[in-house]
Amino acid sequence: MKTVKTNDIKKGTPIITNQLGYQVRGTMEDNLKGNTRMIKTNGSEVGMFDEMGSVYAWNIVSAKIDGEWVSVELTKKQIDVKSKQEGWLK
Repeated sequence: MKTVKTNDIKKGTPIITNQLGYQVRGTMEDNLKGNTRMIKTNGSEVGMFDEMGSVYAWNIVSAKIDGEWVSVELTKKQIDVKSKQEGWLK
């Protein structure tokens, strides 16, 4: 299965995220790298508001690359930060 690293997703790329508790479509709104990315989310798909804001990289589930939806792969650093954050929530 084809994948893309979160750091390689470019501004304007259609994405699917799960930060709202549901998977919803949206658009990448930056070209940055790191643990958080700026997105526009289509919350209206699940009865919420459409909005723009930052999300953790691990909340980006899929990206549409060359017309095909592909899974998103985290970097080693993002995996480490996610693990630490999950540990804090216990």
